Amino acid sequence: MEANAQNNLQLNEDNLIFSFMQEAAKIGSWEVDLIDNTIFWSKVTKEIHEVESDYMPILEEGINFYKEGENRERITKLFNNCIETGEKFDGEFQIITSKGKEKWVRSIGAAVFDKNDSCVKVHGIFQDIHEKTKASKKLALNEERFRKIFEYAANGMALVDLDGTWLQVNDTLCEMIGYTSEEFLKLTFQDITHPDDLYSDVSLLQEMLINERDSYKIEKRYFHKNGSIIWALLSVSLVKNSKGKPQYFVSQINNITERKKTEVKNKSLLEVTKDQNMRLLNFAHIVSHNLRSHSGNLEMLLNLMEMDLPESTENEFFPMLKTAVDHLQETIENLNEVAVVNTKTTENLTTLSLSHYIEKSIDSIKPQILENNATFKNNADKNINIKGIPAYLDSIFLNFFTNALKYKSPERTPLITINTEIKDEFVQVKIEDNGLGIDLKTYGEKLFGMYKTFHQHKDARGLGLFITKNQVEAIGGKIEVLSKINKGTTFIIYLQHEKN
Repeated sequence: MEANAQNNLQLNEDNLIFSFMQEAAKIGSWEVDLIDNTIFWSKVTKEIHEVESDYMPILEEGINFYKEGENRERITKLFNNCIETGEKFDGEFQIITSKGKEKWVRSIGAAVFDKNDSCVKVHGIFQDIHEKTKASKKLALNEERFRKIFEYAANGMALVDLDGTWLQVNDTLCEMIGYTSEEFLKLTFQDITHPDDLYSDVSLLQEMLINERDSYKIEKRYFHKNGSIIWALLSVSLVKNSKGKPQYFVSQINNITERKKTEVKNKSLLEVTKDQNMRLLNFAHIVSHNLRSHSGNLEMLLNLMEMDLPESTENEFFPMLKTAVDHLQETIENLNEVAVVNTKTTENLTTLSLSHYIEKSIDSIKPQILENNATFKNNADKNINIKGIPAYLDSIFLNFFTNALKYKSPERTPLITINTEIKDEFVQVKIEDNGLGIDLKTYGEKLFGMYKTFHQHKDARGLGLFITKNQVEAIGGKIEVLSKINKGTTFIIYLQHEKN
């Protein structure tokens, strides 16, 4: 009796352990008795189907839990085949639980035959593999997406081993560098990297391997199979396993050779332009210094002739010669003003009160304002500061204000309105008058040209706007103009805001 009690106790313990293992692994059991026509589902099997613990399944209902279509047809075929031939089955299926939840399960079945080789029973196990299958399918989907992205990407892509050998390359990279995929796999990235770029590339790879960075991006040069240089923008990331151990590098390689060629060309053009500007500037210096002394000598000689040889002034060519020398002097002075603008562009810009310089310029032309019975409406914000050069700012505003008076309309008294507004990194100064206006369709492109005049005014030299535009641009600004004939003109001056 005692032995039987111990055996029963051991059996109960084994059953408990087995039951625990079933629940932990989400594995249930099932059995179909073909003689009694009954079905048994274990507790876990019922939980997987999300039915009540007292649920009593029948064969047709059990089959109907399988998702309609391929899953239900497959389990039916396997179950019938198992009964007829005794062949075991083991497959993954989708079921719809009693609560309408779609779930992946694994069903395994085996037949039991009597001594007459008639199947009397089919039993097996039933396992919930939904989370594992979902994760597996998600991984497979991601891998498929990556494979398609890798193969069909417009930029070069490669998987590179930790020692630098190429593990896999796409067609775009093969076309870019000129090697076939088979040739690539016999090389390392070091073999085709320009020596001057190799150290920085390897250094960044080492930083990733010691966890100092997750990825990097650099511009580097590769050698094409034909020996030419391919400039590339290289982006590299490191793939690690679940334990954090480095596995391989993923490289994205964009061909930027044409961009680099353009940069080199632009740099060359910039150097040429810089050289040409220096030549022009030197020429301006020669004109403004050397020629001025020669023209001064000519003027002095003419003055001496006028004093010592007064009879020479009666010659019909003398007035013409004197006029020519005067015009030469004026031209040299004009060129000197242009040269001064160009030579001061290297000066440091300082913070200046915009309102102060506007008021200062208005005060300096008070006699002209009174003479023309003009009105100045200065709406400039007193709190705005700009970056500029004091002498330039004086000259800019004086030129615009005097022009507004010079080219007033005879039909109305002059009204000049000044408004200011901050526009991004610029301060916008609008100087609006009600004067003669300018025909922008005819003269728009020539407006700021040297020696260009648009009105028959005795004092018009065609130099003021040219110099003013140069001064505005020299301090990082620009000028726009709006105008209607006999309505007036608005000059919009953009100056650098102090916070730029």
